[in-house]
Amino acid sequence: MKIEIIRQENQWAEIAPQWNHLLDKSVSKVPFLRYEFLRAWWEHRGGREWPESELFILVGRSENDEIIGIAPLFRANNGDGKQVLMLLGSHEIADFLDLITAKEDLEAFMTGLLDFLSANQAEWDVLDLWNILDDSPTLAAVQKAAEDAGMQSEVTQIQPAPIITLPADVDAYFERLDSKYRRELRRKIRNAASFFLPVDWHVSDGTDLQAEVALFSGMMRNEAAKVEFLNPKMEAQMLAIAEAFNKAGMLQLAFLQAGKERAAAYFNIVFDNRIWVYNSGLNNKFQMISPGIVLMSYLIMDAIEKGRSHFDMMRGDEVYKYQLNGQDRFVMRVQVTA
Repeated sequence: MKIEIIRQENQWAEIAPQWNHLLDKSVSKVPFLRYEFLRAWWEHRGGREWPESELFILVGRSENDEIIGIAPLFRANNGDGKQVLMLLGSHEIADFLDLITAKEDLEAFMTGLLDFLSANQAEWDVLDLWNILDDSPTLAAVQKAAEDAGMQSEVTQIQPAPIITLPADVDAYFERLDSKYRRELRRKIRNAASFFLPVDWHVSDGTDLQAEVALFSGMMRNEAAKVEFLNPKMEAQMLAIAEAFNKAGMLQLAFLQAGKERAAAYFNIVFDNRIWVYNSGLNNKFQMISPGIVLMSYLIMDAIEKGRSHFDMMRGDEVYKYQLNGQDRFVMRVQVTA
């Protein structure tokens, strides 16, 4: 297998069609590996999370020059003087990452990848792969290839990432909920429906996306934990991501409306027949109608009615995710050193 390095953005753009085509049959098909998302992430470096960094994308080609594997990496100093190779998107704002290769090519690509890195040890100190789902075959493949190459590997669990497997109809979904919470959720939905202002929800059509993302960002800032996170550079990053997903037809920017005001919002991604819940915002003025949970309930019911397979709550162990029937998976980190 031939491994080549992509260090320039124009080289990267040239393989965009092959990139997304390979992702469609990859071992880990997640939206954060789409070319559009990663390019938007790179242009803002994750909201300047990695200001001093350079592309280090490794592409594996077959004998007939077909791309059969991509390690979407960048290189940066980890603060301890070590040159670290990390997955583009690492690690705050891309919930799930991985290598891009078909399952049948994974072992050969991983072997070729570590052979290449072994022959180029002056270029790196640590291969540090964050946010790989615990069911990804990449984890075992990395460890085996590292052992075969005489390298050291370490796998650690980072955090849970609950997911809801959706049934065929809404009634079946409610039956899955704990009886106490099922009654509570239905009460919240009724409470919102009987509010003195009309309550409804809609999904942005993207025609005034910049203004709507700005409104969404303002709602995010109503949560104290998100104020520091959403600095101007990160806000610009979020807009770029929204524009990238909107252009790809994958954005679901949903708002709960109470009268003339927005009461809650979700920035979701529609990909691989799933809803991926990326971020949320609230208007604290409407806490009495539990707008966040009500809007999420509407979105879950809408997903069921559209025949979606899963409602992915992504990283974090917030209680409401489990109340809504989220089942745990975990994201992992694997580090390889020569």
